[in-house]
Amino acid sequence: MQPQLTSDFWVRAYLTRLRLAGIPAYVVARGDASAGSVMVKLATLDGNATLYQRMFDLMDDRRRWIILTEGPEAQVDAQITRERSRDRDLWVIEIEDRAGRHLLDEPGLDR
Repeated sequence: MQPQLTSDFWVRAYLTRLRLAGIPAYVVARGDASAGSVMVKLATLDGNATLYQRMFDLMDDRRRWIILTEGPEAQVDAQITRERSRDRDLWVIEIEDRAGRHLLDEPGLDR
């Protein structure tokens, strides 16, 4: 079993990876530093966005990033608002990239 990273550490490392790849990103909402869940909003700057959330895959005991919702950016923002109203410890990272890059499929980001 892999050691669990704190949410704050993971977010800082992820933002660094994005910055090094030239992908603009910032923290929209800060959650619990040690154990808050993380969502990633990818805005493609054409009025659309995708919201990613990590889910635990019981089939292979791993975490995977899944698409929670996608479509018009206002719809994705409304989903984020609903999620934050239920979970104040939730982190939200927003990426702005026309090419749709998010790096979540790279090794090490399943945390």
